[in-house]
Amino acid sequence: MPALRRLLICVWLMPGIVSNGFGQTMRGDLIDVSEAFQRLDPVYFVPARVEAFDPAVGQGQLRWERYQRQPSLSFNKIDRPLVRASSTEFPATEYDRDPVLPFTIEPVSPRTVRLRFLTRAVAPDDTPSLMLVGPVPHDGSWQVQQTDSLITWTSPAGYQIRLYRDPWRIAFYDPTGRLLTRTMTLDEPATFAFDRVPFCYIRRSEDLSHWTAATFELAYDEKIFGTGESFTRFNKRGQKIIAFLRDGMGTQGRRMYKPIPFFLSSRGYGVFVHTSTPVTFDFGHTFDQFNTIYTGDETLDLFFFFGTPGQILSEYTALTGRSPVPPLWSFGLWMSRITYNSEQQVREVAARLRQYRIPADVIHLDTGWFETDWRNDYQFSTTRFTDPARMIADLKAQGFHISLWQLPYFSSKNRLYSEIVEKGLHVRSENGRWPFEDAVLDFSNPEAVAWYQEKLAGLLRMGVGAIKVDFGEDAPVRGLYASGRTGWYEHNLYPLRYNRAAAEITTQVTGEHIIWARSAWAGSQRYPLHWGGDAENTNSAMAATLRGGLSFGLSGFTYWSHDVGGFVSTPSVDLYRRWLAFGVFTSHTRCHGAPPREPWAYGEAFVDDFRRIVEVKYRLMPYIYAQAVRSSAEGHPMMRPLFFEFPDDPTSWLIDDQYFFGEALLVAPLFETGATGRRVYLPPGTWIDYQTGRVYEGGRWHEIEAGPVPIIVLVRDHTVLPHIALARSTMEMDWSRLELQVFSTDGAPARGWVALPGETAHELQVVLGPDGPVLQEDPLEGRVQWHLQLRTPRR
Repeated sequence: MPALRRLLICVWLMPGIVSNGFGQTMRGDLIDVSEAFQRLDPVYFVPARVEAFDPAVGQGQLRWERYQRQPSLSFNKIDRPLVRASSTEFPATEYDRDPVLPFTIEPVSPRTVRLRFLTRAVAPDDTPSLMLVGPVPHDGSWQVQQTDSLITWTSPAGYQIRLYRDPWRIAFYDPTGRLLTRTMTLDEPATFAFDRVPFCYIRRSEDLSHWTAATFELAYDEKIFGTGESFTRFNKRGQKIIAFLRDGMGTQGRRMYKPIPFFLSSRGYGVFVHTSTPVTFDFGHTFDQFNTIYTGDETLDLFFFFGTPGQILSEYTALTGRSPVPPLWSFGLWMSRITYNSEQQVREVAARLRQYRIPADVIHLDTGWFETDWRNDYQFSTTRFTDPARMIADLKAQGFHISLWQLPYFSSKNRLYSEIVEKGLHVRSENGRWPFEDAVLDFSNPEAVAWYQEKLAGLLRMGVGAIKVDFGEDAPVRGLYASGRTGWYEHNLYPLRYNRAAAEITTQVTGEHIIWARSAWAGSQRYPLHWGGDAENTNSAMAATLRGGLSFGLSGFTYWSHDVGGFVSTPSVDLYRRWLAFGVFTSHTRCHGAPPREPWAYGEAFVDDFRRIVEVKYRLMPYIYAQAVRSSAEGHPMMRPLFFEFPDDPTSWLIDDQYFFGEALLVAPLFETGATGRRVYLPPGTWIDYQTGRVYEGGRWHEIEAGPVPIIVLVRDHTVLPHIALARSTMEMDWSRLELQVFSTDGAPARGWVALPGETAHELQVVLGPDGPVLQEDPLEGRVQWHLQLRTPRR
């Protein structure tokens, strides 16, 4: 056999020979921890029975039985079933064949419970977690009953957890007694699925580490959502999702800038996997009935949440944190491209925006504000920016904030490289001393954080409004970090540390909660905001971007944006127009990507279209800001799927190309070239077209034509939408005079919300009197003059 052929066969049979030990053959490959559970060499341990449990403290001991995979020949094929295994360690007296290990079940709130399974005989680790906002509370309101075979917890909300002692099982039930899900082990009947993985942990032969697999039952019609900014099909049922940070290089693949180890089920529960190791979700991909959660962690730490989608997200964000409200100006238009690289360009863009009467609040400078493009040294070019501080001050007087790009990777050509290496501020490579090809800032090192924040502080004190926190997805997996851990734990945690470092110094200097970040992990929602990465300039990418944003919102993030028109190349006029309409009905709106992005480069007609579309957002700013305040307080996304508002409507769970922007506006973008309308599903109720006033009955599909703005927006019947007069920027808006537009098909009271900048949201209620709409009670008496208008619907 030729040597090359022998080598290829060996690589195929033993991928670990050429990989880095974690399944990567090249740096940056996704790490799918589920693959290790199909190999023949690990030792498998499957939970068998509860040896002891004290419900008063929620702690017990669980016996795990030893198994191994054994090749089995039948009908000309080889399967790999798990079979009982004998102990092979020496000396035998020092190792148990079937170890007995700690586990805990701890109620956290009436709708949240924590399950922890330890794979070593140690106490649970309760040191502070960066992913959590504080110590995990204990809720003593659950009632506990027990027999010799069963322990049952019942919450004040009516949810039940049942722990079966022998054989071991855990099952979850809703208040009606309906099974939500349950653990799946080896003795499930009626299956030939020899490659299925039960609830278990393995001891790996490469390094004797322990990895875990938690397998739960999926109902036949169950749907799964979340897992971060995932661009694949919205419903994750049938998919394998790898929660491992990687530069997505687009928005139409399975790689994610922002994976989040959290999902939400249509059955009324959600799960947060509390780990920073790689996680793989197999949502019925391998076996339709099995939802298997694989982690590279030695402790399996799961939080279960129960209720409606809104209740589940409120519970999850109470644990991991909620997004503070960003400054009002950030909700305006961000004008950008790759890249403005001189003071003359920036001033010209600002002047043209004002000349064409296009409302705008931010001008973003991407990779070109340094002396050398992409070479981040935190200093403006001295040859192309005469007086950056004066430029920033002048633009701020005109209503513009400046946003600046940077990244945490430093090549050896960067003047800061030697300083970073000499001070040891970088992630160390496996040799324990040097960086990798680039010096990657180690944000687990307090000295590196202080160094980095001092660089940003100088820019923020100069008047810069926001820092673009770009990249952060590819921290070295095999790197050595100041935290004392390797990249196995720090890789996914890197963007959370990175987001926090930039956000905290911004808030400290400016008093405002704002960054513009690409990467994220669980907890990053505490540091808004994030955008959707480098989308392609296609209809398909636009639709995938929406799916990513909806999935991201269902992962605990209130705010999100995307590159209007797509990033990679120049968009067509048609795509740019339709994508901009989608963009203004997102919490934050940025035009960015390959030049040109300035509307005047596309002709006078497009300038008029561009202005008309952006003006819609500026007129709706009181509604947008009020919804931001409410969404932040509840841990809800501003952009939310239909089922979030209508969880009892089965069809709403099937829609992935429409969404709610806040609670009152149903939005349907146009995803086809040249489209002027589309087929739209409306949930139950009555709906009024925001642009045309036409009335539609819900609970069915409609063919709807868009109005002057190329998007379809419908308002719930009996809604009050606050509006404000147009201004060049949010800074120039007059919040003392607001207009309330009442959308109502009859005399029933209409409802809405309003919030002045920096304040809480107040409910508005309007009734239709004989002389027109009347505000029942002024929630901002003396501070706002109201103008009420009835938007007369047309049948």
